[in-house]
Amino acid sequence: MDRTGTRWRHVWPEARTRKFRQAAFAYLHVAILLEAGAYAMLRTGALTDRFGPPVMYLLLGGGLAALIVWSIYSLQNVWITRLVWAVHSLRLPSLISGAFFAGEAARFVSSMYLTAIVVVVINLWMLARAGWDL
Repeated sequence: MDRTGTRWRHVWPEARTRKFRQAAFAYLHVAILLEAGAYAMLRTGALTDRFGPPVMYLLLGGGLAALIVWSIYSLQNVWITRLVWAVHSLRLPSLISGAFFAGEAARFVSSMYLTAIVVVVINLWMLARAGWDL
């Protein structure tokens, strides 16, 4: 492993750099999907304002997603990428619950959760390739 660079920014061989770039773009696509889904939910009234205005959360989510994409793409730090992988993996239990154990009172169809599971697993795979050089 080539550890040249700054404390946060690492310089890797081209093959590893490509994995970080691919992981960043995979995460960007997940973020776009999540933002579009949240916006669609906002338009149908499915988002409540119990914790504040939903538009604020859309803007904060977009900003956080941009920061994550930038850090994976530019910094290429394995610990940041692994942290994103770990936090992103925490989505799976609720997605599995919504897809398979929602019951009759479910607010959304199970196919939405199944699609999200596929997208999240693909993104986890791309993040793992970069974070652990698989």
